Amino acid sequence: MSKFISVVKFKVKKEKENNFIEAMQKFNLPDGLIYRKLIKIDEYYYCSIIEWVNEQALQNARPHMIAFLDTIRNMLIEFSQDLGITDPASGPVLIDQSGLVAEPGNTITGKIKV
Repeated sequence: MSKFISVVKFKVKKEKENNFIEAMQKFNLPDGLIYRKLIKIDEYYYCSIIEWVNEQALQNARPHMIAFLDTIRNMLIEFSQDLGITDPASGPVLIDQSGLVAEPGNTITGKIKV
């Protein structure tokens, strides 16, 4: 089984941005989650990126994630009637590359992950 990624975009109400970020920080990580990132992609737009050990881990976590979504629903703006308050996508990891990164002007020591 391959690792699995889920990506969810959110559009947050202007006056709720700080509350949204706080709630996302307090989110209780479910079993099978490898990492979670929250990025700001535009003014009031955010994207959550989660890597799972496999698709089953994501399926098992869905009730937990929907329950969490219910707690922040009042902070979000609907994308459309079809999508609702999130714009989700998920799928198996096809390419998984990692490397070491340094700030400009610094050097990297150590081995690159293979």
